[in-house]
Amino acid sequence: MSLDQVLHVVILSVLIILARICDVTLGTMRIAFIARGHRYLAPLVGFFEVLIWLIALRQIMQNLTNPFFYLSYALGFAAGTFIGLWVEERMAIGSRIIRVIIRQESSELIEALREADYGVTTIDAEGVEGRVQMLFSVLKRQDLDKFIEIVDKYAPRSFYSIEDVRTVNEGVFPARRSFLASGQRSLHRMLFKRR
Repeated sequence: MSLDQVLHVVILSVLIILARICDVTLGTMRIAFIARGHRYLAPLVGFFEVLIWLIALRQIMQNLTNPFFYLSYALGFAAGTFIGLWVEERMAIGSRIIRVIIRQESSELIEALREADYGVTTIDAEGVEGRVQMLFSVLKRQDLDKFIEIVDKYAPRSFYSIEDVRTVNEGVFPARRSFLASGQRSLHRMLFKRR
């Protein structure tokens, strides 16, 4: 093989890998958008996903005799899957429901969660080892780590499960507002406690 042919194979292999990374990453995001009910965003992402896929596939079809292109295609797919999952996790789109089951006294935990503006519903229940309390909360995905941090602080031996929620109608969620709005919520909380 001449130097020009080697450069052609290397450059085309890299382009195929990059194209596959892009289209598979977009595919992962499209599936996440579909699962969360983003009906207008999912088709838009799907358009670019297929367009890039066709470009990569065209290069493979024109060079069917070169095994480096097959490897590049597969490597791009694997890397795109990894990057797509990473991007989707960082985007933190949607809501989650968390169920917390605790055997100990839970009033401090409930108070701490409500102080942090999380809506919490509690149910007395019966577990394998006796009476337990179940806490339910629907929260924005980006708030999940803070919620779990509070649970671990006040009930470190609790059991919890987390699921995706497609739609949420109403609820209590931590506000991401200005300092003034934060002060109004604190004042309301103080007035409410005094009654």
